[in-house]
Amino acid sequence: MANTSQPVELAGQEVRATARWAFSAFAFVVGIFGSAGATAGNYAAQDVGGWTVAASKDGKGCFLTKEYDRTGETTLLFGLDADGTDHLSVLNANWSIKPQDRLELTFRLSNGSFPKHFAVGMASSGKQGFVTSFGAKFPAQFAASRALHIFRGDVPVERLSLEGSGAAVAELRRCVDVQRARPAVPAAEKKSPGSIPTDPFAPHPERERRR
Repeated sequence: MANTSQPVELAGQEVRATARWAFSAFAFVVGIFGSAGATAGNYAAQDVGGWTVAASKDGKGCFLTKEYDRTGETTLLFGLDADGTDHLSVLNANWSIKPQDRLELTFRLSNGSFPKHFAVGMASSGKQGFVTSFGAKFPAQFAASRALHIFRGDVPVERLSLEGSGAAVAELRRCVDVQRARPAVPAAEKKSPGSIPTDPFAPHPERERRR
């Protein structure tokens, strides 16, 4: 297959930011499995075509996830930020990847291939895996594909069905639109741990904005 995108070179701050996103999103996923009514911001988590679509806790984007019934219970997480940045994570309880490991993996979709693509190791909730990012065209490619095959050199890593991904990605984009439409909270109105209560002598002082 032709390479439809140049490998994304994640390094330094971008690697750490992507890993932080994955940790945050995966922790939220653990909390919403089996609870489609969970909410983040103004968006309630949805089950669409066998995928769970939810907003990230930081309100900067959304993600969809699917857990595969196999040895190690592989979890796939695909996220999209309001600025268009995408993130893909795959984790499994049997894998020996360590956090911050630098990896080169080949990703093959039904309609495109990403050879020797950079990824970084991560671990969360008893599972190990990796997180990476692709580019603006990837969500559409992901939505139009029936499967995702991943290799480490000649070694197969995973073969994952993407059935239902078209409807799931459409809902993912709708979720991101909801996050974009949310009004920004002025910095002066954000509470901070050290904020001074309006009435510090009240029986139960309520901490509000800093004076």
